[in-house]
Amino acid sequence: MTLISSADRARRTAAAPRTDSGRPTGPRRTRPKSVAARTAWIIVLSLFLLFFVLPVIWLLLAPTKSDGQILRGAPFSLGSLDRLADTWHHLYGFQDGAILDWLKNSALYTFGALVITLVTGIPAGYGLALTRFIGRRLLLTTTLLVMLMPSAALVLPLYLGVNAVHLDGTVWSVILPFSFFPFGVYLTYIYFSSNLPADLLAAARVDGCSEWQVFRLIALPLAKPVVALVGFFNSVANWNNFFLPFVMLPDSSQYPAQVGLSNLLSSSSVFNTSAGVGNQIMRPELALAALITVVPVLVVFLFSQRALVSGMLAGATKE
Repeated sequence: MTLISSADRARRTAAAPRTDSGRPTGPRRTRPKSVAARTAWIIVLSLFLLFFVLPVIWLLLAPTKSDGQILRGAPFSLGSLDRLADTWHHLYGFQDGAILDWLKNSALYTFGALVITLVTGIPAGYGLALTRFIGRRLLLTTTLLVMLMPSAALVLPLYLGVNAVHLDGTVWSVILPFSFFPFGVYLTYIYFSSNLPADLLAAARVDGCSEWQVFRLIALPLAKPVVALVGFFNSVANWNNFFLPFVMLPDSSQYPAQVGLSNLLSSSSVFNTSAGVGNQIMRPELALAALITVVPVLVVFLFSQRALVSGMLAGATKE
């Protein structure tokens, strides 16, 4: 053993990095409690990941296998592209390509309602945020209450209203209720009331701009993040809406994709024994139909991530 002199030891202690209080710094010891908490957190996240990811993986692999392979084979085994093509042909053969008609209907209802929502909801939020009028507080409170109500509770009064104007069973019986989006109005109200500089609008008015020009040339270009956010939420909600089109539309050829999926389930012998044992709609076809209806929402989300983040953070601070 080599003996270290007291002078060398003092020299090393003096050369060691020190904190602001003058104490020498060294490797920090991890507390047992923090290690246990971190381990528990990782375990919980892993369980949640498995709970959500494993069903998605199974859904992606199911259309590549036959119904027998799904039942008796390994749950996460990969099938073949030929089997995927057969699954698509069986699904497309259901009611002479009804799956494509359902997707077209969903796109029509979703896009039509989105246009009306943006044209009416964005100016409504702007007006609530920057104008003072009698009944404004009551209107805001009503918007909040309607926004918090479950959508299923509004289906019956909406149906009665649509029936009163003889629009039931038409495209407008779905598009017009879809356009009623108080959550988008309230989001726009929060954005304009917290992020739009009042001095900028006042300067535009001094320069001779009318109220419409102030909104169109100043406020609307600055509101692109919240417009994208309202558009995304409205599109996803309308695309996934089941109950309202199911009540409003009597003909299966008018169904959107979500209602069409229920039609597939009721026509499959897997979930409906009265449908017949030899029915071609089995588990692979149902899994493929579910994936097809999810893809449009996934594409919209992937292409609008940046705008969504900007819109969510837009009202976080007040100018």
